Amino acid sequence: MTVLFIVIGVLAAALVLTIVLYNRLVAKRQMVNNGWADIDVQLKRRADLIPALVATVKGYASHERQLFEDVVEKRNQANAAGDDAVARGAAESELSRPLGRLIAVGEDYPELKASANFKGLQDDLADTENKIEMARRFYNGAVRELNTAVETFPSSMIAGPFGFHKAAYFEIQTADRALPEVNFGGQG
Repeated sequence: MTVLFIVIGVLAAALVLTIVLYNRLVAKRQMVNNGWADIDVQLKRRADLIPALVATVKGYASHERQLFEDVVEKRNQANAAGDDAVARGAAESELSRPLGRLIAVGEDYPELKASANFKGLQDDLADTENKIEMARRFYNGAVRELNTAVETFPSSMIAGPFGFHKAAYFEIQTADRALPEVNFGGQG
């Protein structure tokens, strides 16, 4: 009779541990999903700013046609990358190159640089870039926690059978990111 109670107690403890670990993995996966949703919102905001920025610069620098086409093409590729963090990060990095050049072209035209519309778009883009960075850090932190839980014992015993897998980090090449400079001092 005592052996039966011990076996039942061990099984109950194993069941409770399984439930706790499973719920912990679910919570971590939800944090990753939440982090990705935040990144997606900011990337969509960035993508929505691009046509207005292109149109504004195009009015002053119409001879930069290839650059405008490149920006639009890279924007479409970034949007098409979807929810795959690795593919989206690569596509967003590719978009950052011509977007940075577009901002630089805008800086070359004094009338455009003085335009309230251009300044507003630059401010919005800089703000969005900062929000993307914050969302990326949150997401990558959540991914790190999920990946650690998936790989460490004893949660690794639960992760595989219940369909929990490592998530990919979201990386944008920092050297290539569009970091618009806004000069409020009036000096070029």
